[in-house]
Amino acid sequence: MSAMTSADSLLEGLNPQQQAAVTHSGGPLLVVAGAGSGKTRVLTRRIAYLMARRGAAPYEILAITFTNKAAGEMKERVAELVGPVARSMWVSTFHSACVRMLRQEAARLGYSNSFSIYDQADSLRLISIVSKDLNLDSKRYPPRQFQAMISNAKNELLGPVDYQGATQNQFEQVVAEVYALYQRRLQQANAMDFDDLILKTVEVFQRFPETKSRFRSRFRHVLVDEYQDTNHAQYQLIRELVGTDEDGIPAAELCVVGDADQSIYGFRGATIRNIMQFELDYPKAKTVLLEQNYRSTQNILNAANAVITQNESRKEKNLWSDAGSGAPLVGYVAESEHDEAEFIKDEIRTLQNAGTSQPGDTAIFYRTNAQSRVFEEVFMRAGLPYKVVGGVRFYERKEVKDLLAYLRVIANHSDEVSLRRIINVPKRGVGDRALDYVDEFCNTNFIPFWQGLLRCNEISDVPARAASAIHEFVTMITALEVLVEAKVRPSVIIEAALEQSGLLAELSGSTDPQDEVRVENLQELVAVSLEYEERPFDALGEDEEISLQGFLEQVSLVADADEIPDGQDHGGVVTLMTLHTAKGLEFPTVFLTGLEDGIFPHSRTLGEAKDIEEERRLAYVGLTRAEQRLYLTRAESRSSWGAPSFNPASRFLDEIPEDVIEWRNQSASGFKISTRRNFSAPAPLPRATGKKSAAMDLALGERVSHDTFGLGTVVALSGEGDRAEATVNFGTYGEKRLLLRYAPVEKL
Repeated sequence: MSAMTSADSLLEGLNPQQQAAVTHSGGPLLVVAGAGSGKTRVLTRRIAYLMARRGAAPYEILAITFTNKAAGEMKERVAELVGPVARSMWVSTFHSACVRMLRQEAARLGYSNSFSIYDQADSLRLISIVSKDLNLDSKRYPPRQFQAMISNAKNELLGPVDYQGATQNQFEQVVAEVYALYQRRLQQANAMDFDDLILKTVEVFQRFPETKSRFRSRFRHVLVDEYQDTNHAQYQLIRELVGTDEDGIPAAELCVVGDADQSIYGFRGATIRNIMQFELDYPKAKTVLLEQNYRSTQNILNAANAVITQNESRKEKNLWSDAGSGAPLVGYVAESEHDEAEFIKDEIRTLQNAGTSQPGDTAIFYRTNAQSRVFEEVFMRAGLPYKVVGGVRFYERKEVKDLLAYLRVIANHSDEVSLRRIINVPKRGVGDRALDYVDEFCNTNFIPFWQGLLRCNEISDVPARAASAIHEFVTMITALEVLVEAKVRPSVIIEAALEQSGLLAELSGSTDPQDEVRVENLQELVAVSLEYEERPFDALGEDEEISLQGFLEQVSLVADADEIPDGQDHGGVVTLMTLHTAKGLEFPTVFLTGLEDGIFPHSRTLGEAKDIEEERRLAYVGLTRAEQRLYLTRAESRSSWGAPSFNPASRFLDEIPEDVIEWRNQSASGFKISTRRNFSAPAPLPRATGKKSAAMDLALGERVSHDTFGLGTVVALSGEGDRAEATVNFGTYGEKRLLLRYAPVEKL
């Protein structure tokens, strides 16, 4: 290594293996990054090195992470190293990257580029509608099971026809029928589900070589984080993007980073083969092993190494630290789950009173969500503040989903699932019977649901009251659509939708204290849209502009990480979470609980060697989150469906060397503090303000001017106050219904 390179600031503070990973050039690179071995640092320095030392332009780099949070952090860190130029490179999740490509290419597959993105709940609702159309009994054929099987098929890149050809029994044949109709209805709704985003991108690449070569010649460097969590579809996407030298364009330089020992998402379709067989897939690959750990003490690492070496299917590696052996691990056998929670509460207080560790430095991990309840009860009684990560997430709350459904319909009225969700929310007298008649009419005339609603007056069976409500609903949506066309800011459109739909009035007028919280959640969504609008322009891609579509896309792609505490800033509260959620985080003090066979490893996994190996990797993830103090607890009995069950100690406990763990079997004398939990009220949110028109006193025949549509003539007026509307003929743009409160028109 030359003196110039060794003094290179981008390599400062890196160990020799990290340096090798940063400077490698040429063939594919696999970085096997053990827990806490500084992989984010390696990735960000490598990207910066590509730009600063190897002349790569930011737009030639595609970096893929698994969460939006990780993508944001990576972009920030690279910008700190090479400056704001880094902002124009693509650093995003698989799904975000695919959406950006599909927005340019969707027309090739028969979608418009304003397609909706269905989350799991939307997809389940559509599958339920399809099952009903096929007269399937939901008890015998649960929609949730269809959803899981269709998702697995898409992760394996099997479309409806491929799946049909591979069915092996009668149940799978029913799934194939549901899958085919579901896919057809998605296309009619101009919508894709999350799995489609990757499947359809691969399809575009495979069917349209010119598209593939355009992206191939653009992205000369492809970097993938958490490669052990990729499924088959993601693996294929990377292969298509990187390519081989044979097909005319030189292969992109591929760098994947991951750790097979932390592959814990098998239930989501992740396949460990992708990282285990990387060298087979890419014969010229170089492998760099990162084994020095910068997070934990050696005692913690000895425990983690001893557990994971019991797995047979893994690459040999051994984490080590030069931080010293540290405190021994503490083990505790509780009589019951209540005793376990009491011991942990007392221990947290003892550490706090000794000034050793604060509640905010502490995490409690468990295998299943239900285990959090006992901790919550004990902590509440003791006045110990805590937060549970992974409760009902913000974007899954009913009122938030209702408002988002309005916005999605305004952006894409073919979105049938969203339309059905809101047509009677708030209640406006459109019952199921009326909608059944609309469905019949649509099926007879082969028209989409929205067209059926537009032509509701032709359906004699629909009661007059429902027909009139449907007419009003369609009129309102049409008027709100004009705001999108006029490029009004998302926060203003949201405010208009809240007001015009009656959603806000219904909740504000309620005396239920829960509804007050719901109003706050809706306000929070306005705040989210304002944040979106105020992002620095260079954080948007070069092909993006601020729009309702862009906002909805951002919301759709917000990962599950929206409630995970950031870095070390856990406030003064204990964090409770499942082991799956804990991946990628670290805490000074960790309690790993419920270490019993049947609880962890989970009873479902006890019969299968490969399932036990995945549970063991989960244990490894839990153990390696701890920086300084690690507690391992189990209960001799635990209530299950109201009766006590007695489980033996977890096999993972037996695998930990005796010399690193001290067993303590009576609880430390903690201090009970009976302060009430402190709930702080949220600060009032800024109210979105649109450019409101002063021209409320328009008359028929008057000439007006509009920012987007130019000059026009008022041809009709209706409503009053906040609901005043004018229909204006703008010549080449045609007639537009304008909500005067939000329409920036000026009288001439």
